[in-house]
Amino acid sequence: MRHSEFDRAVSDEFGAGGAALVSDLVLSAVGNKTAREALDAGVPPREVWYALCAETDVPVARRHGAGRLDPRR
Repeated sequence: MRHSEFDRAVSDEFGAGGAALVSDLVLSAVGNKTAREALDAGVPPREVWYALCAETDVPVARRHGAGRLDPRR
């Protein structure tokens, strides 16, 4: 997962409230940092995405492949 895919996944899943979650919600799975702090510290976006999903109870079915664009035809 790239940073752009992370941003798209957050937007798709959480809508307008996603930015607040990324900057305010502390995630124990990434060292008690917010998602933004974890990304800035070099934690891979996929790891941060899974931590955010776990903390907010996103169903497993919506975690994998999130943020990817549909392939061009």
